[in-house]
Amino acid sequence: MRQPVLHIHERPAHFPQWLLFSLQHVFAMFGATILVPILTGLNTSVALVASGVATLSFLAITRFKVPTYLGSSFAYIAPIIAVSQQWGVEAALFGGIVAGSVYGVVSLIIYKTGVNWLLRLLPPVVVGPVIMVIGLSLAPVAIDMSMNQDGAYNGTFMTIALLTLGITMLAMTKLKGVWGAVPILFGIVGGYAVAAAFGIIDYSPIQQASLFQLPDFTMVFVDYMPMWQVGALLAIVPVALVTMTEHIGDQMVTSKIIGRETMKDPGLHRTLLGDGVGKAVASALGGPPCTTYGENNGVMAITRVYSVYVIAGAALMAISFGFLGHIEAFISTIPNPVKGGISILLFGVIASNGLRTMVESKVDLAEKRNLIISSVILVIGLGGAMVQIGSFPVQGMALATVVGILLNAILPHEEDDTAVEVNTTEETKQASNF
Repeated sequence: MRQPVLHIHERPAHFPQWLLFSLQHVFAMFGATILVPILTGLNTSVALVASGVATLSFLAITRFKVPTYLGSSFAYIAPIIAVSQQWGVEAALFGGIVAGSVYGVVSLIIYKTGVNWLLRLLPPVVVGPVIMVIGLSLAPVAIDMSMNQDGAYNGTFMTIALLTLGITMLAMTKLKGVWGAVPILFGIVGGYAVAAAFGIIDYSPIQQASLFQLPDFTMVFVDYMPMWQVGALLAIVPVALVTMTEHIGDQMVTSKIIGRETMKDPGLHRTLLGDGVGKAVASALGGPPCTTYGENNGVMAITRVYSVYVIAGAALMAISFGFLGHIEAFISTIPNPVKGGISILLFGVIASNGLRTMVESKVDLAEKRNLIISSVILVIGLGGAMVQIGSFPVQGMALATVVGILLNAILPHEEDDTAVEVNTTEETKQASNF
């Protein structure tokens, strides 16, 4: 394993370096984090502040041992829209708070019973393909941003995305030292310049923005006394079961990237609790529920900068951007093809980490059992399969994980013919000595 540029508890040597490292994470999470409030009708500035606060809460609860960024969760988009239309946005936000509390209950169970049983349920033959599903399932998002405008193919967009990708790859492979650790930032800056040359950037948000702004916080427990709308809670809270599975997958990825088993130290109970508190805090402020972000795992994998100080710096930047109108407006002008070109690499790196998991663990795909498990996980996870349990759909990576666990539990292990041959040979040797 290549040595990291910065270990988990190492600080950048200089403030400008710290700024650049953290800024990459802001760019990586920005598009997805503000897309959720745009689709659900929530405030984008609040979403930025909420993601920063949620991330700082996560870091504190995990004792600053897990470099993870929390941003708006896509899993809650449909439930928030449905609940907001029927019971109001405050009921949806309260549902997010309760969903976060479910994490707390599950983390307590894991704390009491341990995590070894969970690790036995998730061997490398299950973990590797699931991680691949996490990255590859995001591939359509990256390609859509790269080449489509309003649902139709745009050749200019695709050109910009490919040039952005090329700039990022060149920076990643050619630059050394400090500059070699910020290829994503080079890709964003270079891609933005290319997009400007093509004349597709809309600068009106910058012109219309004010220097300082107060985000439109919705303080749920102050502005709204929650009524226990059972329908609203049933629509939102069960989504926590899906995002818990995603959380475990993200922690698997993080562990592989940083070379440290986060589900043992500080423990899955702490990372789950941190994620749950992040969801509750973000919802209480009026933002969408947050979740751990694979995009930022991709940044760490590429840059080999694992410092929690860098993640904390990104969280503080996100909070400040929520109050600085021009900065938020400027970042919002980054066009989709630039973000798409970067995402092609980021999401691919996540998927490649799943493949690396199986290679390093020496998963033998010549063994029929392993071949079946990995194949079914990939197709179920990427093919859009869904199981409807009442009104609650289980699909994608969550369904693939459940299927993988079940197959691992019920499929018999093949007999180790090699071991039999070795034992037979040893017995023959012993007999000849007599």
